[in-house]
Amino acid sequence: MAADTNLMDLVERYGNEDRAREYLEALRWPHGTVCPKCGVEGESYRLNRSAGSSARKGLWKCRACRGQFTVTVGTVFEDSHIPLSKWVIAIHLLCSSKKGMSAHQLHRMLGITYRAAWFMAHRIRYAMAPSKIEKLTGVVEVDETYVGGKISNRLRKMGTGRGTANKIPVVSLVQRGGKVVSMPMPRVTGDNLRAAIKKHVSASATIMTDEFPGYKGIGRKFRGGHHTVKHQGREYVRGVVHVNTAEGYFGILKRGINGVYHHVGQGHLWRYLNEFDYRYNLRMARGIPDGERAAQVVRQVAGKRLLFKPSLAGAGG
Repeated sequence: MAADTNLMDLVERYGNEDRAREYLEALRWPHGTVCPKCGVEGESYRLNRSAGSSARKGLWKCRACRGQFTVTVGTVFEDSHIPLSKWVIAIHLLCSSKKGMSAHQLHRMLGITYRAAWFMAHRIRYAMAPSKIEKLTGVVEVDETYVGGKISNRLRKMGTGRGTANKIPVVSLVQRGGKVVSMPMPRVTGDNLRAAIKKHVSASATIMTDEFPGYKGIGRKFRGGHHTVKHQGREYVRGVVHVNTAEGYFGILKRGINGVYHHVGQGHLWRYLNEFDYRYNLRMARGIPDGERAAQVVRQVAGKRLLFKPSLAGAGG
């Protein structure tokens, strides 16, 4: 797919099942077919359909282990009855919509059931999750917010710190000019915040936060130190000290959650955060167009099967 492919081009080029399969194969196996069963590269051959043959389209056989497979084996596409062409279009739609796209909208646009669209969207969000942790460097802003959604009775009894009882805490770590890492946090406490920052931020970084007491003492762990702004005193910027980048990201997140998805259940929130983080990290401002964002998701689908059955009660959009 060309990096600047728009939706009309996408439908024209990949609305056909054979072309959609070829597209997925080219992205997943750019240097030769890789057997998902034994991992051997370049030792597989295509089983061509012929009269009386039971081989289905897209079937490969590995010379090393003699196993048979298709491009969907071991990926979020496996065991899905949705046509591959609709998968390709759905990935493009989720990657190009700044505030996301609801399962209801996918259901209407793709002509599939709501249940199928909901499960498809969650599989794609799962594929958007990074495969490895790359620690943030430079100036890293850390802030927390609360997004709408039902919260468990257990968490309601525990209390959620600075938020309201019917919302879920989200902590985001944003590298200025770089990437964001977001996570739901059962309770916004000093221990939880320090553990998240230690896990995702390089020791060489400089930390920027507001005056929340949970961040106290974090500067001892980072060579760049810890700088705060006092929001309660109406101080939002002091020279280069601010968390406005994180606040800007929260603006995008909340417009998507409130305006597109309306309600996100606690158990699924982390996948929605995968989606918003992914689009932000490969945003157009960094010179990465929609087509390349969609292509990168396809490159990440291996080893990310999602096997739960969708529960529509309280599942969100």
